[in-house]
Amino acid sequence: MNNLMFRRIVALACALILTACESTYYDAWEKVGVHKRDILIDRLEEVQAAQEEGQEQFKDALEQFKAVVTFDGGKLEDVYNRLNDEYEDSVSAAEEISDRINSVESVAEALFSEWEAELQEYDNANLRRDSARQLKQTQRKYRRLHTAMRNAEKTIDPVLSNLKDNVLYLKHNLNARAIASLKNELGNVNRDITIMIDAMQRAINESNSFIDEMKQG
Repeated sequence: MNNLMFRRIVALACALILTACESTYYDAWEKVGVHKRDILIDRLEEVQAAQEEGQEQFKDALEQFKAVVTFDGGKLEDVYNRLNDEYEDSVSAAEEISDRINSVESVAEALFSEWEAELQEYDNANLRRDSARQLKQTQRKYRRLHTAMRNAEKTIDPVLSNLKDNVLYLKHNLNARAIASLKNELGNVNRDITIMIDAMQRAINESNSFIDEMKQG
């Protein structure tokens, strides 16, 4: 068996185990009256919290970057360490956002699969058609939300890449000339973080709209 085939088998096995664990998790909550719909709303709110915290974290990173390029005395190594800390915290914030989105995908897929299957249990054709219509409407709105979340997530990569490059450059060039070089990068960092924060806010707004409709429904 070649390495590629082995990795695919391992990935499939992990996916199956995770699916089984998730199913058990949902079933357990179902027994105490907490349905997938409720879990989806909770997880969307967790994504929002992670996105809001991420926005603040990247703002902090930007402020620290500005502090670097306006450095005027003191230990340059201390300035580097603070910038590096902000970068590491930004990486953690990005990972948290991705994890939360993944958890939303998991319960949304389970919810829609269950809803689709239960359409066949109706005896009343009118109620079945109405439920099917609501399912399609909810799926359509979820796809729009999902796209907004993933698009916002994609805007994080250029920010992290840019921050990493500048942190590494400063690490190996702790001198005034390095500071001068980083000044030229401030505009790019500022632009990328602004784009990311705006995209994340659009995703948060989409989440609010979707959650409100789910609660009303």
